[in-house]
Amino acid sequence: MDFTFSLATYLVLVVTVLYILSNWKRKALNNFPPGPKGWPLVGNVFSIDLKKPQRTYIELSKKYGPVFSVQMGRKKMVILVGYETVKDALVTHAEEFGGRAYIPVTKDLEKGLGMIFSNGENWKAMRRFTITTLKDFGMGKSTIEETIAHECSYLVQYFASFKGKPFDNSTILITSVANIIVAILLGHRMEYEDPVFLRLVNLNSEYVKLLGSPMVTIYNMFPALGFLPGCHKTVKKNLKELYAFLKRTFVEYQKNFDIHDQRSFIDVFLARQKEEAKHPETYSYFHNENLVRLVRNLFSAGMETTSTALRWALLLMIKYPDIQEKVHDEIARVIGSAHPTYSHRTQMPFTNAVIHEMLRFADIVPLSVPHETTRDVHFKGYFIPKGTYIIPLLTSVLKDKTQFDAPEQFNPNHFLDSEGNFLKKEAFMPFSAGRRACPGEILARMELFIFFTSLLQKFSFRPPPGVTNINLSSDVGFTSVPLEGMICAIPRA
Repeated sequence: MDFTFSLATYLVLVVTVLYILSNWKRKALNNFPPGPKGWPLVGNVFSIDLKKPQRTYIELSKKYGPVFSVQMGRKKMVILVGYETVKDALVTHAEEFGGRAYIPVTKDLEKGLGMIFSNGENWKAMRRFTITTLKDFGMGKSTIEETIAHECSYLVQYFASFKGKPFDNSTILITSVANIIVAILLGHRMEYEDPVFLRLVNLNSEYVKLLGSPMVTIYNMFPALGFLPGCHKTVKKNLKELYAFLKRTFVEYQKNFDIHDQRSFIDVFLARQKEEAKHPETYSYFHNENLVRLVRNLFSAGMETTSTALRWALLLMIKYPDIQEKVHDEIARVIGSAHPTYSHRTQMPFTNAVIHEMLRFADIVPLSVPHETTRDVHFKGYFIPKGTYIIPLLTSVLKDKTQFDAPEQFNPNHFLDSEGNFLKKEAFMPFSAGRRACPGEILARMELFIFFTSLLQKFSFRPPPGVTNINLSSDVGFTSVPLEGMICAIPRA
């Protein structure tokens, strides 16, 4: 009995001391953004919707304003809400808010390398190389359009094979879009039925989904609990398998590598690696560990968000057949039976507006990838110290009532003026903004326009027979993915 009482007393004292220290530290941060009071050790975890945390953050912003803080475990995070606030942070204060936050579940395998989860000089070197090389392989040019158009022809054949009967389009859209970045990375496309390709796609999709799961969120708050079973272990297992495949691929590449015949992103990287090896006195970022992570980053980013956007696009066309019909009419009037090209968008304001509105409404990466302050910063009247975890809430930008008339509705008129001309909106930030904006944004825009118009040129999309309610809810995950469902692609005459 005495032992039990002593242990209980000891635990109470420890928790009390930790709570006092936590409050003392909070007060020591003069003018740190306000936020809800949390419990000792766990912070605000019990008051946040871990499946859709953006919902909780929007509600908290109504009380605490566009810059506020929450505590998840021992980590204090600052949430930025609304177009003006997020733009000010990511663009005006790009340097201060341009770091990448530390994420425990990816730390051991990413090792601060590659591009998405790196910082400092490594990040700068990999980003410069990536943007330059993607441009060299046609990003934003007609050469990559040929690759996209070629892939579209395979996708159209696949859709046509169902002859108007219901089918699940999720995997085929992922593999088709993935083939664009695969062609750039490896120098060739892969067959849709290739078991290795399907395994890579499934591993990545599962990884992205689980990255936003409540269990992984809890693990990131309390890494010491990593010994417990849970999907955080699946995330790590998937990454290990992805990296093992990529390393095997590079071994084969290096056997046949010809510096005078550079046909892929990997070839260009290996050529740069050989060039820098001539100067051993200078530290080089072009080593195999960086290559493995850079390729994985590009494969994941280049596949997941664009394919998800296309799934939303087709679902929304089914939900709103009158809008789909207007897209059909514009395609017939401007493109006819010719192959769609990215340049057609300037003559197709309605279709262009539909694609932009789809990206806004779908809100594919609502929380953005978390940032970190690179130095102390005074922002919006608050003091935010170096190393603070930052969430630029992209959902609050894309659904900002001061920027869009009906942010909760799907309405292409958000991107059209009174005369039906396409209207640019500064608050259109699905690819983020500033130093950490998606380096493949131009490629993604090209893919979306050409894939979307190619499919709408050939098919009318309908729900399966008997289905009258089109559910626009999203699944739980790091990205907002439509729920699983069947569609019908009816060939157009």
